[in-house]
Amino acid sequence: MSAVAAWLALAWAIIAPPPAPQDPGERAFQRCIACHALTAGEDLAGPPLGGVIGHRAASRPGFAYSEALTAAGRAGLTWDAATLERFIADPEAVVPGTSMPYVGGPASERRAVVAWLARQG
Repeated sequence: MSAVAAWLALAWAIIAPPPAPQDPGERAFQRCIACHALTAGEDLAGPPLGGVIGHRAASRPGFAYSEALTAAGRAGLTWDAATLERFIADPEAVVPGTSMPYVGGPASERRAVVAWLARQG
């Protein structure tokens, strides 16, 4: 490979957009990545969501949860698929006073995101 071809390949790898996710849930999760990562360690506005299914709300160490979500977790709110889908549809209805600003999206996308998150650990 010539030096020019190698440089062009490298430049394309840097500037080309990543391939679009093929899984419908992963595609729908792209709306969430502005605030949520999958793994701990990224300092974003929302907590990491990998492995959230089956965990009590506001129970992951290292994130400053809202008072409302912390209280809901202490009261026993656990993220199962149905609860998480309802929360995504209308956070305020599930946890009054929550600081999550996103509301809604099509039901099919909500279900796909929750199913995808369930497979993430």
